[in-house]
Amino acid sequence: MEDRGGGGGGSFVAVRRISHGLDRSNTCNTASAEVAAGSAAWLGRGLSCVCVQGREGDSRPSFDLTPAQEDCLQRLQHRLDVAYDSSIPGHQQALRALWGAAFPEEELHDLISEQWKEMGWQGKDPSTDFRGGGFISLENSLYFARNFPKSFQDLLRKREGVRSMWEYPFAVAGVNITFMLIQMLDLEAVKPRSFVGATFLKFLSENELAFDLLYCITFKLMDHQWLAMHASYMDFNAVMKSTRRQLERELLQEDVTRLEDIPSYSLLSR
Repeated sequence: MEDRGGGGGGSFVAVRRISHGLDRSNTCNTASAEVAAGSAAWLGRGLSCVCVQGREGDSRPSFDLTPAQEDCLQRLQHRLDVAYDSSIPGHQQALRALWGAAFPEEELHDLISEQWKEMGWQGKDPSTDFRGGGFISLENSLYFARNFPKSFQDLLRKREGVRSMWEYPFAVAGVNITFMLIQMLDLEAVKPRSFVGATFLKFLSENELAFDLLYCITFKLMDHQWLAMHASYMDFNAVMKSTRRQLERELLQEDVTRLEDIPSYSLLSR
């Protein structure tokens, strides 16, 4: 894939710092989702996750959970706490599987290789980017590649629409989407404090892979918004804001009883 990144220095990608054993006893404490700035000169300025703006002072409702919903949320939170660890064979296998799904015609020479830049990673070692989103960001991308291969390939190779000369890097954008969803759904709290978060937990209790599916929907919606806004890499924040607003609206529609009902699900192709 052509590298369309910008050459300006000092660019940053907002990422989530994984914190093991998060204290979830205080539902008003969101400090566990700190933001770490990762230098990425080739990305160009302006590529960052818009979901990190502080909201600690907000007054939000709290929603009680059924035992089933609480159990599903705890299992998802456990996934959020898992950092990518390049010494774990299962993590290595998942990373190799992602490459194989993205470029089945091209052999990966090594887990640390310049080849990874073809997918839109910042450097030759994608594990440095996964530290921002954790192992779940790799799981999200692999789920996308396996369950919606056409959409995955369309986004990876920028096949659809009239595109900017300076495109968003596919892989790093995916990590940002994982992070944005964690923040939007308030998944690190003991229980949801927004209608969107409470609605999502209903879907999660019926489909344990609802977060992975929502990731796929969101990535495709983000690209749809990107094209509609004729965006370039400097517009990434604005596109993410627009994507989040649209996603929240769709999740709260009265006739939506599962993720497959939201309008943006129809954007996905297998």
